[in-house]
Amino acid sequence: MKQNVDVVRIRENSIQLNGWVIGKTPESVPEFQVTDGKGKPMEFRYVATRRDDVSQIYYGKTYDKDFGFDIQFPYERGKDYYLVICCDGRKIKIKYNEELIGKRASVAHKRMQKIKDLMNMETVHVAWDFFKENGLKALIVKSTHKIQGLDNDYDYAEWYSLTKPSDEELKRQREEVFAWTPKFSIVIPLYKTPERYLKEMLDSILGQTYGNWELCLVDGSPEGEAVSRIVKKYTGKDSRVKYKILGYNGGISVNTNAAIEMAEGEFIVLADHDDAMTPDALYECAKVLNEHPYCDVIYSDEDKMDMDGGALFDPHFKPDFNPDLLTSVNYICHQFIVKRELVEQVGGLRKEFDGAQDYDFIFRCTEKANEIVHIPKVLYHWRCHQDSTASNPQSKLYAFEAGSRAIMEHYHRMGIEAEKVEKGVDYGIYHTTFKIKDDPLVSVIIPNKDHRQDLDLCIRSMITRGTYKNLEFVVIENNSTDPETFVYYEAIQKEFPQVRVVTWTREFNYSAINNFGVQAAKGQYLLFLNNDTELIAENFVEEMLGFCQREDVGAVGARLLYQDDTIQHAGVVIGFGGVAGHTFIGLHKAENSYFHRAMCAQDYSAVTAACMMSKKSVFDAVGGFSEDLAVAFNDIDYCMKVRSLGKLVVYAPYALLYHYESKSRGLEDTPEKVARFNREVAKFAKKWPEILKNGDPYYNPNLTLRKSNFALRDLKKEGIGQPYELDPAIRELMKEAPEQETTSEAQKG
Repeated sequence: MKQNVDVVRIRENSIQLNGWVIGKTPESVPEFQVTDGKGKPMEFRYVATRRDDVSQIYYGKTYDKDFGFDIQFPYERGKDYYLVICCDGRKIKIKYNEELIGKRASVAHKRMQKIKDLMNMETVHVAWDFFKENGLKALIVKSTHKIQGLDNDYDYAEWYSLTKPSDEELKRQREEVFAWTPKFSIVIPLYKTPERYLKEMLDSILGQTYGNWELCLVDGSPEGEAVSRIVKKYTGKDSRVKYKILGYNGGISVNTNAAIEMAEGEFIVLADHDDAMTPDALYECAKVLNEHPYCDVIYSDEDKMDMDGGALFDPHFKPDFNPDLLTSVNYICHQFIVKRELVEQVGGLRKEFDGAQDYDFIFRCTEKANEIVHIPKVLYHWRCHQDSTASNPQSKLYAFEAGSRAIMEHYHRMGIEAEKVEKGVDYGIYHTTFKIKDDPLVSVIIPNKDHRQDLDLCIRSMITRGTYKNLEFVVIENNSTDPETFVYYEAIQKEFPQVRVVTWTREFNYSAINNFGVQAAKGQYLLFLNNDTELIAENFVEEMLGFCQREDVGAVGARLLYQDDTIQHAGVVIGFGGVAGHTFIGLHKAENSYFHRAMCAQDYSAVTAACMMSKKSVFDAVGGFSEDLAVAFNDIDYCMKVRSLGKLVVYAPYALLYHYESKSRGLEDTPEKVARFNREVAKFAKKWPEILKNGDPYYNPNLTLRKSNFALRDLKKEGIGQPYELDPAIRELMKEAPEQETTSEAQKG
């Protein structure tokens, strides 16, 4: 038996444990018991949860079985409790009390523990199982990532201490006078709140550098268990603190709404009773509102703190507003600020969504908001126990189901037709299947020069294994020299009438070739596809088409893997590598990405045209691909033009293919090719200077641009919030680049 408790939380005088248990085989069934300090059994709530990551690591593949657990039981301070786990004839007892839960390890101890975890026989067995399932190359990749994780440039606690506001800055904030001083109403429902945690939250509010706020506390604790004794100390010394005993516990939605009813401020700030706000939290919000007077929704980055409040970990650095990511996961969470007029318009929290009440509330607010502003700074500390490197909370099953309903209601209000919302890579991560309307014709545009075997695999896999059938294939013959290629063209068109070959006779220009191919296309939707791709997900066309059919979407990209099952493309960030680059390159498909982003549908600034779908109407509206970008960044430029129309560019992770990159076209390995590449970099940079200057809105300025894994920004080399510097040679070439892109060959006719 192997087991781990990843997360321990004390909430409302109960303990919640999230973790996993596996036995000798996937069929092993664990049994759980909770006892008090004297060994007497206690009542507890148990929910089985999916842990596909555990299944992959220990058994080498995913089983349709719940290896995780969510256990909750009553907790009284000063007493001991035991979680008893039985499996495969073995029994273990894990002790919990306030001291053990609050205890944290030093950074050095955590690092040593990581090394210890790697250097044991269990790790050897896990590595062997992973090797058998995924092969040697995959094991090397995964092991390399594990080792690299031991010595990041910064431990987050160290990074945070170097980047948080200094005492001098906090003093300056207290003295600053804004032209507009909006009043913030911080609403907090209380229920049997531990005194220490409540004091820390209240002190964090009283320590704000911005002063125009009020605190609305509503206590739903049972009679005799209210926290009035503590709160009165604060109400007595600060009139901004307001307190009401509800007299009953209506649940988190009802209690929060009661606190909102007390509010008199122009903006509502949601907070939990045992978390903490950073001293500059409200100052940063007031600053945003003075810069964006029509803003009515604000959210910030957040991190977690351990139970004693002494250690910070697991920071969540978020993108600017990303509606498709929000339907994949509640990435906004804390801190969330809403204009009171908007709350009155959409209504408060809804009890029928308890467990995901904030998720539902965020959807309704963002749907109606005039302007949504993200503050890329940690302004909120969420209290959560850190047990190891796996600080990944598992959502309760009822919360997951409530979240699924919240997403479906959001789609209904927005007029988006969805078939279903189901579990994604983990609980709390969602995968939406959209309805395909009218079975439209999709034109698959594939340039090709020789490489008939690659092309045949690409086409044949879609026709014989793919589930979407209303396809036509426009193959653009591009100066092939092998006679067998032309023999193949004849044969494939006879075998599959939906395949047509058109001939491009000019020099290689990726943009012009694809524009030429579109002229021969009859479909309402265009699927640009490299000839060195092969489907993995048989329904990948439907996955992309479901997004592309939406009115607000202009282009859709797929998740592409190298032949060794590592990621080749999972979205594009402008700024990676100086101009633009793919996210999570080299991460094995079995590894977890940053907050599961590789497996979340979301909006990006761009996707690769190695597999990209777009509406024909959108393609025409933006003038197709820019032909002055013959080789590099033409797909990124296309996506930027799509976004300039106000359309979204969506990454669809369940549209999965292999991309055997660089088979069809050589690398930039000659002085002439390098010079051409640099000229095209300069053209792109001159055409889209603002995003390179200000940063990609779908990334976060606290994360590095030097790697694709969303690691913390290197303070020594990159600073904070500064865009990646272009090479000086590129800047010189930008001066020579023309102001206007050339007219496309396709438009010339």
